[in-house]
Amino acid sequence: MAEAHECTLEAGRGLSAENRPSGKREVTLVSAESWRDVCRELGADVPWYFRRANLLVEGVNLAAAIGRSVHVGETEIRIHGETKPCKIMDAQHDGLREALVPECRGGVFGEVLKGGKIRVGDRVVVMTG
Repeated sequence: MAEAHECTLEAGRGLSAENRPSGKREVTLVSAESWRDVCRELGADVPWYFRRANLLVEGVNLAAAIGRSVHVGETEIRIHGETKPCKIMDAQHDGLREALVPECRGGVFGEVLKGGKIRVGDRVVVMTG
């Protein structure tokens, strides 16, 4: 995983730089606030991309976004569910898997409905209904 300041999402595919199959798991999002909680619990400053998520978002309750669409920059993502942490997380940092379990800290996964550019600092809006 590499951190980037800009990326492109493609509808029905996910990140243009990846080769994921289309479907409900085209892109993953993790909350900056939840990640800070994880780091505090671990007593370590672990880089967010160790979670292996595609997007780090701030100011959004991702658990409440499940079943809704989220606009990030030019894109629209339908959030389908919670991303469950796997054993690879403990290979990244000891105890990371367990620290990601509560309160949807592991993030969410979704399907790209509308593609476009995303840049660091873009507004993130959870749509109602």
